Amino acid sequence: MSGTLVLVRHGQSEWNLKNLFTGWRDVDLTDQGREEARAGAEKLKARGVTFDIAFTSALQRAQKTCQIILDVLGQSGLETIRNQALNERDYGDLSGLNKDDARAKWGEEQVHIWRRSYDVQPPGGESLKDTGARVWPYYMHDMQPHVLRGGTVLVAAHGNSLRALIMALEGKSGEEIVKLELATGVPIVYRLNADSTVKSKDVLD
Repeated sequence: MSGTLVLVRHGQSEWNLKNLFTGWRDVDLTDQGREEARAGAEKLKARGVTFDIAFTSALQRAQKTCQIILDVLGQSGLETIRNQALNERDYGDLSGLNKDDARAKWGEEQVHIWRRSYDVQPPGGESLKDTGARVWPYYMHDMQPHVLRGGTVLVAAHGNSLRALIMALEGKSGEEIVKLELATGVPIVYRLNADSTVKSKDVLD
């Protein structure tokens, strides 16, 4: 028996628009972000996808993306579990700073290392490896069992929490995963084999 796992990065947030480090700061979607979520949902609807359960983070930009998708699919009341294990990477002291200002303060190279290395933490924050350390157990214990029972599971989360999840699903290295770009609002549909390996992957862009 194989199930389906659908990953969606939240639509554009207010701080994405302003080029700010967001992390665990709880900012809302922009109008464009809501449209991105709706567009992604329409692509799922066109494929006839419906969900058995949904998971999202403790942050409203992911929660609202999740709800928009379920509303479009006519599944507004679906069981939805919120957990901070799926939160964006915590950018620590960088949170709330404009990325250009951060480059001016610490230098282009240092900010690039913080943003795009696998195991280097920004001041007071998490590396992508740290983010994975909370995402992976949560996936294994709480989400994967639904998929392996043949269910269809929605995960609406963030760029880095989803990178960590994709790293585990696809067996990517730290060097490979930091180069992966995830578009906002675009569903990634995985079909899993009974042994939890990936049977197929379809990006609905």
